[in-house]
Amino acid sequence: MASQRTVTLRPSDPEVGEVVAAAGLTPRFDAIRAELEVPGEFPAEVVAEAERVAAQPLSRPERDESDLPFVTIDPPGSMDLDQAMHLERDGEGYRVRYAIAHLESFVEPGGAIDEEARRRGQTIYAPDERTPLHPPVLSEGAASLLPDEVRPAYVWDIRLDARGEHTAAEVYPALVRSVERLEYTAVQEAVDGGTDDERLLLLREIGDKRIALEQERGGAYLPMPDQQVEEVEGGFRLHLRPLVPAEDWNAQISLLTGIVAAEMMLEAKVGILRTMPEPDERAVGQLRRVARALGVEWAEGTDHGTFLRSLDGTDPKHLALIHESTVLFRGAGYTAFDGELPELVEQAAIAAPYAHVTAPLRRLVDRFGLALCAAVSAGTEVPAWVREALPSLPELMETSDRRAGGVERATTDAVEAASLADRVGEEFAAVVVDVPEGKDDGGALEVQLVDPPVLARAKGAAELGAEVTVRLTGVSLDEGRVDFEVA
Repeated sequence: MASQRTVTLRPSDPEVGEVVAAAGLTPRFDAIRAELEVPGEFPAEVVAEAERVAAQPLSRPERDESDLPFVTIDPPGSMDLDQAMHLERDGEGYRVRYAIAHLESFVEPGGAIDEEARRRGQTIYAPDERTPLHPPVLSEGAASLLPDEVRPAYVWDIRLDARGEHTAAEVYPALVRSVERLEYTAVQEAVDGGTDDERLLLLREIGDKRIALEQERGGAYLPMPDQQVEEVEGGFRLHLRPLVPAEDWNAQISLLTGIVAAEMMLEAKVGILRTMPEPDERAVGQLRRVARALGVEWAEGTDHGTFLRSLDGTDPKHLALIHESTVLFRGAGYTAFDGELPELVEQAAIAAPYAHVTAPLRRLVDRFGLALCAAVSAGTEVPAWVREALPSLPELMETSDRRAGGVERATTDAVEAASLADRVGEEFAAVVVDVPEGKDDGGALEVQLVDPPVLARAKGAAELGAEVTVRLTGVSLDEGRVDFEVA
């Protein structure tokens, strides 16, 4: 029977919570990397090539826009800065200039760095370290859009109308300079505090208008609480990181650029898209039935994207619905084409064609998409090295996605297990966020604990969305597993 205790699911304070000692977890993290074949140190020839091109780049854009005061917005401590932006009003509309790291200045097609990047696919993040896509002398140095440094970049120059719709766009190589490195929380605090900084006010204004357009298109945003493992002095701490609106505003600039890139590729009939099919009617109907059973209103005529944006992850019943709605977001992949358009061109969650082009320092595919779009924008031939790589990129990216996802899940499981290792027998407040096949017959439920913020399986019977008390019955550090039962 479900407990009647009140459960308040709020993002936990990252300064609060038990610190798990690093000594016990580091060997487990190393074992996870070995199991999932995460690359280790860069080969000597890759490091040597990176140091050479960092000191003497392969090329340098002729166009110079380093007088424009670009800024970057990233999480604290980031050094691999892919993007910088300059926003301004343009009559009744807006002008967005978005600078993206220009790796063509440093990566020679077929060279040692290129081959190693194809093997890695993307930067892989673990709580104790990250495994970069490119040698740090490039990704955190010569190619990174660090403040007060003139850097080569692809500049996306996008014009928007008063509603935030893009009306014209081009992309070209140029030299740029970031004048300031901003962080999400600082941006949010400034806006909430009534700042008169036009840069931040424009970010909010454009971001909100792009969010409204996304909703009009039927795009879907999933407000899933962000469970995060933070490295602190002496070990690691598990918490739910509070998401701030500034992250969504910033993401909308990146999404805008990816949408424009996809349109260029489709017009040229060559490119690589990030695609996802529309959820079928049965899946949407199932989610509607779950909402009805939980007593969460879903008005007739309201599409699933608008409904999901209305959910509050701090409400237990809404949280259960958020977890159940992942059934709508399946089948994402990369679709390459050359000469004939593919059958599926849209990314359903965005409700538009979309391409990855804004994170080349951390994701392999973006380097090829950027070079392709720059050629299309200039009316020149797509480079042969791009066309030759297109057929192989989907498999390379999907392989690296699986590896990165595996590392994230396994290392988080390890921290969860370690944080609960000495608490067997204790009881915890939780919310039931999944009941396999909709049954509550004593099978393995999925529950979200409140404190610590652990997502786990629990034996017992309870209804979806129920607020329950669960008892910790066992912990396996080697397997990163915790066992609960409904008390």
